[in-house]
Amino acid sequence: QVQLAESGGGLVQAGGSLRLSCAASGRTFGSYAMGWFRKAPGKEREFVAAINWSGANRYYADSVKGRFTVSRDNAKNTVYLQMNSLNPEDTAVYSCAATVVAGQRDLARNYDYWGQGTQVTVSS
Repeated sequence: QVQLAESGGGLVQAGGSLRLSCAASGRTFGSYAMGWFRKAPGKEREFVAAINWSGANRYYADSVKGRFTVSRDNAKNTVYLQMNSLNPEDTAVYSCAATVVAGQRDLARNYDYWGQGTQVTVSS
């Protein structure tokens, strides 16, 4: 089992940047694929980005491609989401998730463990 804790959220102006971190407990972090999802008020949870266990494969939602970068440091049991060129539509609670099961990485149901989330607010 793994426990996840996000940090790095906050209030930023449009055009700004934030770097989210997701720290994981457990010695098997390196075997998990990791994903980032977000949920805005009144909207469904949506996929943002994912990264496989080694970091060699990365996946992005079209809405963030070219602006967000997902990465991981298995030695630190941490996955990151660098968010650049933020706009008000990026405002949401961002959560990281982990899974050891192979499957479509943009589907929330394929993830077994979730963090509590961190709020990102982008002002115009």
